[in-house]
Amino acid sequence: MIRISNLTKSYPSQLGPQYIFRDLNFDFPTENNVAILGKNGAGKSTLFRMLAKSEYPDRGRIITNRSMSWPVALQTGIHPQMTGRENTRFIGRINNVKSLRQYEKRVQEFAELGGKFDLPVKNYSSGMRAKLVFACCMNIDFDIYLIDEATSVGDPTFRRKAKLALAEKAKSAGVIMVSHELDQIREFCHSAVLIENGQLHYYPDLEEGIKVYMAD
Repeated sequence: MIRISNLTKSYPSQLGPQYIFRDLNFDFPTENNVAILGKNGAGKSTLFRMLAKSEYPDRGRIITNRSMSWPVALQTGIHPQMTGRENTRFIGRINNVKSLRQYEKRVQEFAELGGKFDLPVKNYSSGMRAKLVFACCMNIDFDIYLIDEATSVGDPTFRRKAKLALAEKAKSAGVIMVSHELDQIREFCHSAVLIENGQLHYYPDLEEGIKVYMAD
């Protein structure tokens, strides 16, 4: 379980702080795969980044003993001056991968970058970067994978490969997903958390959550 305790998050504006969440308390379930639903501006991406600790609340805490991936679509941890190989080894080190050599080999094969694996990432297209980050993430064993449109990257062949890899991970790990594609959500998720007016509502049945989300 992920516990959200007395959490407040706002962004500055010319009109003063704009609050996304205020004194929020919520036990975020992790026993099955969860979709985060909400209208544009509801706070989906903000919540997602705070779960991953790539963004922090103004006050309050998110407490969990589960290991979580970074939000794959954010391409966190990639340095443009470093090569794909160097970035892979760096990500492996900070995530305490036991065999960096094996990890590097698996990422290289999965990402399908060929000789460009040894070029600086600044020379990569956005699709190539996405492939590298997804490959780095899928080759580390996390308790929970944070997925944000990540299976939509690359060509159709790579997208199928990405979906199969995520489906395999989902057999033994949890998935928290943000996506505008309901078909993708239905493919991977069983339940939903709906963000509405700064509050979170849990629906154990995914279709019920989608129904409420679509009715607003």
